[in-house]
Amino acid sequence: MWAKTMMLPPPCLTCWQDTIILVGEIQNEWLQELYKTICRYQPQFIALHFQEVGGKEYMVNMGHAEKFFWSIESSQELKDFDRRCIYVDNQFQAEGSFTALGSMYFIHKTLKNIRQYDFSVKDFKAVPGLNKYVGSLDGVNTVEKEKFPKNFWPDFKWSRKGFMRTRWIIHNQGLDLVNVHLFHDASNLIACNSSPSIYSANRKNALRYVINRISDNCHTPMPFFLFGDFNFRLDTLSLVQHLSTSADVQTVKKDSTNEVQKIICEEKADRQVLLLIEDKLFAYLHQAVFREDNGKGLLKYDKEVTAFHDVVREEEIQFPPSYPYSEEYTKPTQYMNTRCPAWCDRILMSHTAQQFIHTGADGERSVIYDTVGPNVCMGDHKPVFLFFALKTNEH
Repeated sequence: MWAKTMMLPPPCLTCWQDTIILVGEIQNEWLQELYKTICRYQPQFIALHFQEVGGKEYMVNMGHAEKFFWSIESSQELKDFDRRCIYVDNQFQAEGSFTALGSMYFIHKTLKNIRQYDFSVKDFKAVPGLNKYVGSLDGVNTVEKEKFPKNFWPDFKWSRKGFMRTRWIIHNQGLDLVNVHLFHDASNLIACNSSPSIYSANRKNALRYVINRISDNCHTPMPFFLFGDFNFRLDTLSLVQHLSTSADVQTVKKDSTNEVQKIICEEKADRQVLLLIEDKLFAYLHQAVFREDNGKGLLKYDKEVTAFHDVVREEEIQFPPSYPYSEEYTKPTQYMNTRCPAWCDRILMSHTAQQFIHTGADGERSVIYDTVGPNVCMGDHKPVFLFFALKTNEH
């Protein structure tokens, strides 16, 4: 027996200033694209992972974010999902633990044999009609949430990054679903300093921490899926060297501090600016290269996940970089010039999890790994989803 499963992590539901508020037509389009995807694949279990709930101005916008969650929860399109488990960490007053993570799980009425783990008693229990928790999530026994410790990287600002875990048994097959948000690249210039960058090293340490935490002996280790905004970036130094092979590179420094202010790459032939890099600017003249053939030619610079191939794998990426898309409604396939486009938003699985993806009679695995709303403005991140049939232990 097997159950259809869909994992949809729309990281940083953002439109304006990284907020979860998707206004007017953009919000409507975002929701419609979500519902179209669900309708197309007809999953029995949906896992939605959100990061940066409330956005940068979360103290002002958290109420709007809650309304957005409610619009999904109460939608007509999800009426046949009779059990819902919702966890939203919106208690921003608790600075020491606030992660701004949100996880929503929807169980279809046809999926009968499913239980959820209680981390306090270390046992699985039946899933009631509605489990909804909005707040700090302290004392909620069916979810584990952790903000990365403040002393992890003392040279960097302490942020809302962290992870959230739930655990399930579906037809006797156990699995962990982990909502992840790792550290971003604060400066394009610093990202260009070394290969790999210091930011890449920070993300590597954080992700290894998450994997170690969910694999420790506090709870019996299980197959797991990690999905959310990993903030994985292309190896910026190597990429810039590749993009500027036909250009003269000029480094502009501040007179007072000798600190690099900008990097200018000019075409040798016509002196046209090919690439301009500042702290929060990455303007490449031929931006279309990031979407040509779904960016396949640039995947060789996507190296951060390779450090974890001992414990996780990923389906083949066949979609363009998921970030940073324009937030202008009329430019749904254009990137902003703020950051180098990258596959920030991913779904990774343990090797043990890979083994229970259902294989058809012909040996083919029916797995879809793609973006939601590729031709619609979805904010600066395109949501990424994984759809598969779950092989189970029942006969």
